[in-house]
Amino acid sequence: MPKYWMINDRSNGGVGPDPNPDGVTFWVSDKQPLTEINNWRKVTAANFEKLLVAAADKFPAHDPAENEKQSHVTILVHGFNNKFTSASKFYQDLCGRLFDGPDSLGLCILYDWPSRGSILGYEPDRSHARICAQDLTDVLSALFDWLVAKQQATIDNPAKACKAKVSLIAHSMGNYVVQKAMAAAWTRKNQPLLVSLINQLVMVAADVDSDLFDEAAPDNNDGNAIANLTYRITALYSGRDSVLGASAGLKHFGMRRLGRSGLPNHPPLADASSPTDNVWDVDCSGFFSPDVAGAGIHGAYFVNDDTINLMRHVLRGLDRDVLDTLGYTKGTAWPGTR
Repeated sequence: MPKYWMINDRSNGGVGPDPNPDGVTFWVSDKQPLTEINNWRKVTAANFEKLLVAAADKFPAHDPAENEKQSHVTILVHGFNNKFTSASKFYQDLCGRLFDGPDSLGLCILYDWPSRGSILGYEPDRSHARICAQDLTDVLSALFDWLVAKQQATIDNPAKACKAKVSLIAHSMGNYVVQKAMAAAWTRKNQPLLVSLINQLVMVAADVDSDLFDEAAPDNNDGNAIANLTYRITALYSGRDSVLGASAGLKHFGMRRLGRSGLPNHPPLADASSPTDNVWDVDCSGFFSPDVAGAGIHGAYFVNDDTINLMRHVLRGLDRDVLDTLGYTKGTAWPGTR
């Protein structure tokens, strides 16, 4: 089975700076460095799905009571990585930390979209993000159909139960791609859900409005869709992130970024009588040493052992009260990994 997986939304054979006008392409690889497109093998959508299902079927089977041991199929959506080389290196590095060796969480799929990579040139990035979100919507919709069919098959024959949980990690502007894609998927699949589409969504340094999940906020229709499609949403943030400080100050008329300030309300006020209890945040400021510059904080989550361990525990599904007991409290580092 392939070790590396990619859904690519770039022009020019998968390495271009613009969205692919013909839609996403599908790639697999077993050879590093992943920054070389020739080390990837392009496959059809049908073959990609066949290989992915076969890989997931090889995951170990666990009793439902051992949910935290269940393997993941994780989609990674990068942020301000404007070139194929930087996006694929980002993916390769994260795979080495979370999806390799005896402690592997399962397998990871890169969703590579052509971010402009500019903090100041913001609207072109948002424009590309909105275009690519439409393609990611198609991916999520197909995933939804597969999960519903799998659940029905499980009802008919418990031996066919899915061995994988589906999770998603989004970084920076990649969270805006996810926001728009999940909102469109929810509209397209506007029906009572038999399963959560995404088990765990980890929003890292999210360049989206901090009140996304609050009732009456401008983007709350999107936030409501995400909350309905996801079992648990965890936002990792730091007030030391100067990249998101610039993002809010220059382009959002003072609206703070979720990855800069965290949630304004705990839990979010989606409905005063029934708050959104599956959304929470973790202040990661204390995980980073004082010599990490504000701009460096934006990407430091993916190279810091403490935050990598936090992501691992979140994806495993440890309850947030358990994580608090272990020391994951606001503004303090987890002493267990020091």
